[in-house]
Amino acid sequence: MTSPKSPIAEQFRTIRTNIQFSSIDEELQTIIVTSSGPAEGKSTTTANLAVVFAQQGKRVLLIDSDLRKPTVHYTFRTENHVGLSNVLTRQATLGEAVHVTSQDKLWVLSSGPIPPNPSELLGSKGMKALLEQAKDEYDIIILDTPPVLAVTDAQVLSNAADGVVLVVSSGKTEIDSAKKAKELLESAKAKILGVVLNNKKVQDSQYYYYYGGK
Repeated sequence: MTSPKSPIAEQFRTIRTNIQFSSIDEELQTIIVTSSGPAEGKSTTTANLAVVFAQQGKRVLLIDSDLRKPTVHYTFRTENHVGLSNVLTRQATLGEAVHVTSQDKLWVLSSGPIPPNPSELLGSKGMKALLEQAKDEYDIIILDTPPVLAVTDAQVLSNAADGVVLVVSSGKTEIDSAKKAKELLESAKAKILGVVLNNKKVQDSQYYYYYGGK
């Protein structure tokens, strides 16, 4: 997590504001964060977004729905013995699986044990029921999902969420890959809220995060 007064933290607050303004007529409660490929800063972006929403006073649930290479439990230093996969297979309730974090108003649902059928679980009725329950208990639900071009998980989840944020890495993400990811999400009827440009170096600043519309 970044210092609240750092330039990066300020950029994430800008991203938060732009997300909120991107859907004026509809309540934006469930947000998916994904990328076209691996190692583009998706999980770091997801975690920081969750923190800045919580700092605004929102009750935030961050769900690690990357059931292949989960990282949220490392970021927030929580256990991962019980998590999303347990809830979806009815081995635990949402309340039993959620962890508190050191950030006020931010809770984490880690991935749980990695299942053999991630896409099926994420596309199940149980996942939709979990999200409906979470909407009653939290103001914002943010889901960290696998890269779009690697597996279908983000597409499977995208039409159950209010919006999708696509993370691209400056100098790493190929334009064609980003376009393909956008097309795949749109074909799944996802509402793309915008793009976060990650690792863009600017003068006098190590990193710069930019948020823009489609």
